[in-house]
Amino acid sequence: MKVGIIGCGAIANIITTSIVPENNGIEIAYLFDKDIERAENLASLAGGVAALDFDEMVDNVDLVLECASPDSVRSFAPEVLGKGRDMIIMSVGAFMDIDFYQNIEKIAKKNNAKIHLPSGAIVGLDGIKAVAKFGLKEVNLVTRKSPKSLGKNIDKEEILFEGKASEAVKEFPLNINVAATISVACQRDINVKIIVDPKVDRNVHEITARGDFGEFKTTTMNYPCAANPKTSMLAALSAIRLLKSFNETISVGM
Repeated sequence: MKVGIIGCGAIANIITTSIVPENNGIEIAYLFDKDIERAENLASLAGGVAALDFDEMVDNVDLVLECASPDSVRSFAPEVLGKGRDMIIMSVGAFMDIDFYQNIEKIAKKNNAKIHLPSGAIVGLDGIKAVAKFGLKEVNLVTRKSPKSLGKNIDKEEILFEGKASEAVKEFPLNINVAATISVACQRDINVKIIVDPKVDRNVHEITARGDFGEFKTTTMNYPCAANPKTSMLAALSAIRLLKSFNETISVGM
């Protein structure tokens, strides 16, 4: 499987350095970034090509992995899916725009393309998907991050946001993909609280789901990427796991 990557930052680096040495049938063939030097550096590690022409990349790969930004999803996904190429999308916040979501779904169906959204920086997504249409009443997410990861300079805990996921992703487009991923999984605009806390050195996500099935609660405490404190290491690992699953005979979980 030939893969093209949009965005050559922290997540792309982790994915590439993990996938390339394993010789597992996955080839990181093209790297695309608005900063061509970043694409060239990562291409040298992958043994791939730094793409100057986006169309050329799409025409020569089987799948495109986006790990750049919601704006990149909006700009490039219609073309990728329109050419019948599958996509893995990391910047799930773009899907909180319902018009965009419906349009991109329509394009994918028309061109027999698949859109894959990794579980990202959380655990428990399988459970949320399982109960989404079976009496799920309420889903709440409390995210707690360090001041550094949110670009803040404070010395005491502070609630930065409390409201719906659709509003959270507008205010924090690069920090709260978790809220969008959960919302898409359960097809509802979940409740979100974002707390900046100088006492934590991890990205903490606490999910509570209640309904006719009962109740479950998960807590994920992720170390941030050294290269980008806005990103959890687990987000990159979930994309790696998804890529590898395409070549597996037996699949575990949803």
